[in-house]
Amino acid sequence: MGNLQAYSDELAAVVAQVARSVARVQARQRIAGTGVVWNTDGAIVTADHVVEREDNLRVVLDGATYEAELAGRDPTTDLAVLRIKPDRPLQPAQVADSKTLKQGNLVFAVGRPWGAEAIVSGGIVSALGKFGMGNGWGAQFRDGLIHSDVTLYPGFSGGPLADASGRVVGINSSVLGRDLSLAIPVETVTDIAQQLLSKGRVQRGYLGIGVQKISLQQALAQKLGLTQETGLMILQVEADTNAEKAGLLPGDILVGLDDAPIARVRELNRWLANESGGRSVNARIIRGGELKEIPITVGVR
Repeated sequence: MGNLQAYSDELAAVVAQVARSVARVQARQRIAGTGVVWNTDGAIVTADHVVEREDNLRVVLDGATYEAELAGRDPTTDLAVLRIKPDRPLQPAQVADSKTLKQGNLVFAVGRPWGAEAIVSGGIVSALGKFGMGNGWGAQFRDGLIHSDVTLYPGFSGGPLADASGRVVGINSSVLGRDLSLAIPVETVTDIAQQLLSKGRVQRGYLGIGVQKISLQQALAQKLGLTQETGLMILQVEADTNAEKAGLLPGDILVGLDDAPIARVRELNRWLANESGGRSVNARIIRGGELKEIPITVGVR
């Protein structure tokens, strides 16, 4: 019994450690959201859907209320960064490599939507990676999402999912998983936050084509050495884009970009979401029954 109490006390201390870096974000009419102190200078990471307005923003931390400004937002990943001007250096959250998580690991979510007290919900990791990878929604997350059985109470979005050592492994979002408890891996959060703080926006790859998934004839796929059953028919090539400059044409069937097979629209979207532009790649297309490789420079938008 004593060992169980000691474990309980240790866990309570870990929760308290995480809670010191958790803020209340007042940026919408309904219940407030949650944010995480990201650096000592006043950057607060939260969920994009928590920020319903871009003025009259407030962040409450350690009993003090700060005016905040929007550094940048990225609806694609449901992340946003606010800036406050604290009168002292803040204590940022400790972060961990989410790739070290395993199914069954203990995790807990912390929110601060209702008042000074933090609210905590605990559970275990249910699944990794595949959530957000195999569906149309979530295709922008290269490493998928973290699924746990923690309860995301109202206002928990934007708050941390932490491991048993008190290190943040993800940012919780109630809009990504419908009825699932999903968190955005901290590696994605770090990358997006850095871009928002430095540029105010996230640049993503852009080719300038409109596409539609089609089935590939089995005989043609075998002839060309393709194992995929579908490809993307190019329906439109936008003027003055890199696709037009490269010579892509309506009627071409896109089946790959460099070494990545492209069989579905979500695979193209995920590929572009992880490109920052400026890189030359080979677009593998079927034209006239033959497989061709066309160099194209990935643009940005």
